[in-house]
Amino acid sequence: MIDFRALEAQYKSELLERVMPFWMSHSIDNECGGFFTCLERDGTVYDTDKFIWLQCRQVWMLATLYNRVERRQEWLDAALQGARFLLSHGHDGRYNWYFSLTREGKPLVQPYNIFSYTFAAIAFGQLYKATGDPLYATVARQTFNLVLQRRSSPKGQWSKAVPGTRPLKTFDLPMILCNVALELESLLEPSFLSETIDLCLHEVLEVFYRPELDLVVECVGTDGQLVDCHEGRLLNPGHAIESMWFVMDLGSRLGRPELISQATQIALREVEYGWDPVYGGIFYFMDRLGRPLQQLEFDQKLWWVHIEALIAMIKGYRLTGSQECLSWFERLHAYVWEHFVDPQYPEWFGYLTRRGEPLLTLKGGKWKGCFHVPRGLLQVWQTLSAL
Repeated sequence: MIDFRALEAQYKSELLERVMPFWMSHSIDNECGGFFTCLERDGTVYDTDKFIWLQCRQVWMLATLYNRVERRQEWLDAALQGARFLLSHGHDGRYNWYFSLTREGKPLVQPYNIFSYTFAAIAFGQLYKATGDPLYATVARQTFNLVLQRRSSPKGQWSKAVPGTRPLKTFDLPMILCNVALELESLLEPSFLSETIDLCLHEVLEVFYRPELDLVVECVGTDGQLVDCHEGRLLNPGHAIESMWFVMDLGSRLGRPELISQATQIALREVEYGWDPVYGGIFYFMDRLGRPLQQLEFDQKLWWVHIEALIAMIKGYRLTGSQECLSWFERLHAYVWEHFVDPQYPEWFGYLTRRGEPLLTLKGGKWKGCFHVPRGLLQVWQTLSAL
């Protein structure tokens, strides 16, 4: 019999006593503003470049904790100083958000990455909830509008693809928009919000989820059909699983149990399909036809993939009572706490070999910041609490 209270205490303690103190102690740049994200195992800064989507994610995380857990002034103060840095340096004056900056805030990489925008939108949306400052609401709304304007061509002028030869669209944007729409619910007109949610759900569940495969693909043609090329065959189980708990949340919010049921079944299929039968853990990338992959890191075990699976399985169990979800949660819990949790220092390893050994001991970098681990701990803790 699972002791849900003990698990709840475990995830809460890991979040509040180990993971967040790590970021509060090591990541805040008190001289130039913003956050360091390139942190070694013990928290030592090894690079000072600042990546906008990680800056925004950390502002969001801090503001979310302030709004949903406890009104700790240190969390709000850290979020606000990050927001000031972003408003001063992170965009071109029209809320086109750069990808990366120097430590001081000089642009390094143009605003080609639309996910800088999506995370800026939710960061300032949470700050508005925390402070009531209308400036943050304006930034969130205007940034979200830019995301929607770029939806059909996310990279815009920075796309390397030759137009018309093999037009593809990718799963990552409609996936994240499911979450962004809920995050910004209070800032959007109800009719506009409903239209956006319906479109995102259509894309996720009727375009990228393929019933003939019973899997979610990463790319389809712009006509919605499967394409037989590297990109068209690519599967990312972590993306698919993460999107399904977004859909579960939407199903709960909209009072649509059929969405919850469908998302739960897809999440179960994805975790079963992606699970490594030899060493355990979920593969990073797969090919839907079993062909060789371009991504040489395809068999690595990544932190965020497993954390998103934990969230999806415990939510699926809570919302549907699925014993299959609960069994998978137990298996994932055992794997994660054995392989990703660092017994010596706080925060979790991000990158494991296929065998489950740490490949890189860093705690943060260009892609890993104060986001997936604390968000996952918060989601699992609060879902267990509801149980």
